[in-house]
Amino acid sequence: MNQPVLNLWIIPLLPLVGAAINGLFGRRFKNSLVSAVALLFTFASFAYAAWAAMQWWGHTDAYIQDLGDWISAGGFHAPFGFYLDRLSTVMMLVVTGVGFLIHVYSVGYMAHEGGYYRFFSYLNLFMFFMLTLVLANNYLLMFVGWEGVGLASYLLIGFFFHKDSAADAGKKAFIVNRIGDFGFLLGMFLLIGHFNSLNFDVIKSGVSTVPTGTLTAIALLLMVGATGKSAQVPLYVWLPDAMEGPTPVSALIHAATMVTAGIYMMARSSPIFSGAPHALEVVALIGAITAIFAATMGMAQTDIKRVLAYSTVSQLGYMFLACGVAAYSAGIFHLMTHAFFKALLFLGAGSVIHALGGEQDMRRMGGLRKLIPVTYWVMTVATFAIAGIPPLSGFFSKDEILWRTYLHSPVLWLIGLITALLTSFYMFRLWFMTFFGDLRLGEVDIGEEAHAAHAPAQAQHGAASDSHGHGEDEHGHGGVHEAPWIMLAPLVILAVLAIVGGWVGIPEVMHGSNHFEYFLAPAIQVPEAVEALGETAKTQLLFGFPKEVAFAVISVIAAVIGFFFAWLLYYKRPELPDRITARIHGIYLLVLHKYHIDEGYSLLFVKPLLALSTYVFWRGMDQEIIDGTVNGAAAASQRIGRGLRQMQSGNIRSYAAWIAAGGAAVVAYMIWLGVAK
Repeated sequence: MNQPVLNLWIIPLLPLVGAAINGLFGRRFKNSLVSAVALLFTFASFAYAAWAAMQWWGHTDAYIQDLGDWISAGGFHAPFGFYLDRLSTVMMLVVTGVGFLIHVYSVGYMAHEGGYYRFFSYLNLFMFFMLTLVLANNYLLMFVGWEGVGLASYLLIGFFFHKDSAADAGKKAFIVNRIGDFGFLLGMFLLIGHFNSLNFDVIKSGVSTVPTGTLTAIALLLMVGATGKSAQVPLYVWLPDAMEGPTPVSALIHAATMVTAGIYMMARSSPIFSGAPHALEVVALIGAITAIFAATMGMAQTDIKRVLAYSTVSQLGYMFLACGVAAYSAGIFHLMTHAFFKALLFLGAGSVIHALGGEQDMRRMGGLRKLIPVTYWVMTVATFAIAGIPPLSGFFSKDEILWRTYLHSPVLWLIGLITALLTSFYMFRLWFMTFFGDLRLGEVDIGEEAHAAHAPAQAQHGAASDSHGHGEDEHGHGGVHEAPWIMLAPLVILAVLAIVGGWVGIPEVMHGSNHFEYFLAPAIQVPEAVEALGETAKTQLLFGFPKEVAFAVISVIAAVIGFFFAWLLYYKRPELPDRITARIHGIYLLVLHKYHIDEGYSLLFVKPLLALSTYVFWRGMDQEIIDGTVNGAAAASQRIGRGLRQMQSGNIRSYAAWIAAGGAAVVAYMIWLGVAK
């Protein structure tokens, strides 16, 4: 089949042009022109990506476009090139499609904010780096995009830089990710040492010649990089604080795209991981621990965005778990559906915050389903999707992960199932607290102790702006109002995707054809034993039903149980949560304070590093040794200069005295020489 010329470089270049125009000239533009530039280049990138995907749709091999050598040293060559296969096609369309919708939403959400041009410049810059990451044909160029999205994330999390909390959150995200990136770099060094290349295809073809121990070391180092970027234990701590950024940033970077880069990297590295079974076990274990650990923290949070933040960490744990059991397709499937419903949840939360004039505490919400009905319905779709209720998208992708996990380890499957129950509980808790009951805006007094553990209640997008006020209006609802349609339209589109997005992966035992798994198969390498196990399991029965269907029913029952307890505690008997937390006050506070992990990290790492920097490097080496040497030399020069200056006083009697003293010294010296002879 003839290969079309796709010019893949155009896809990341377009948002870069938009970022440059707004970044350089946006200060002089009206907001309408800034948003037009940002949306035009983002949509053009999406349109070109869709065209390229259609042109390449019938091919099973990869389209590689080398633009020339970037680094050439001896026999090592690192090209500047792009790579389009079925895996990168999925990522490319998710990034550009969801990214464009979030750009549209941002036009309304950020309409009254300062730095409008700067925000859209950063947003376009992020799109450039993310597309570079997913389209790169080698690990080095992928790493450029990897670091670039870290930079863009830092800029966007700290967008409201006048707030210390936002600035600190940006720095925290940047520093924690550098820890993971160090592992990624070491992994690349090992790849160069054993393959003399960083090209995907070269590594894929040479994996069979490398010892298992070496592959395990490489896989574990790459996993460290993925752990940082995809917010897994123990490097997850940056993502909840990243909610300090504007809500569209949370939706784009910390739900739909950047945090999934680690999952994509591991799926791209499937030949390496599949050849390192011990590394896969570590990946699966970390994913399972992260999923259930973050889910427990999500149960106690009261800030609507932080609930979603811990939910994101937990769902990323599911994706890690899928990669760990070599179900890479299931992980990418959940990555795609998660992009739809989690972006929808964050943007819906932004619509709620917008309606309430900046309020983020769910204890001050309630009764909003009648006041903001469009937001209510789209949030309902997203909540049912993430809870795993059929036939919405989250059911099919999450069930696929749980089924594949069961085939690998019933223990890990049980952890995943409990996580599904907890996910359903805390998401329906959010749903009931936000949209049902009576509006409690301004009525709930947050105690000092709870307030210390609670994120700032005011929205990070400037609650004081006119469009976000909630003064009394003619409706008597404190100014609660639905968002404009430029914000609602993307929500409706995402809601449709959250409903139907999973239908491409309906399993064969459910009378589907699992198109998604078969579509990705040419781009992913799965161990033969895992493939054989999956094929055998298709014929197994439980209670007369296909075993996979039976386990899907079990996962739905878990979701229903979570719904029931959320309904009981936060709708039917809303006084019960306070009674329960009073009985288990210590445990509740432990979870509310996120197990004091941040405080522990501060005690073990931050404070010792600050002490080392302050007392050893600054005061000890810099001030005492370096500055002491320089300042001491300067002081000595001054003292010598002051002494010598006395010899140039201009006083004749002083000069005569110096001459006499010098003459006496010469005479004394000559006498001494005579005596010596």
